[in-house]
Amino acid sequence: MEKGGLKEPEMAQQVGKLLQQMQEKFEAASNRIVSKVDDMGARIDDLEKTIADLMEEAEATLPAQEGNPGK
Repeated sequence: MEKGGLKEPEMAQQVGKLLQQMQEKFEAASNRIVSKVDDMGARIDDLEKTIADLMEEAEATLPAQEGNPGK
């Protein structure tokens, strides 16, 4: 049986090829998203460490400033 110029086996083959291409594109997009999420996680970890370091530095300098009212 022909539909639109393609026989059913040919149509099934084309549909299979299209589904395979879609799967490959989906996997590539998924991998890019996971990679970006991992990068963001690493950047957030770095930011948290920097904030913790700044807070420690601020706490270390705060008592020195309180004990020295002239500054």
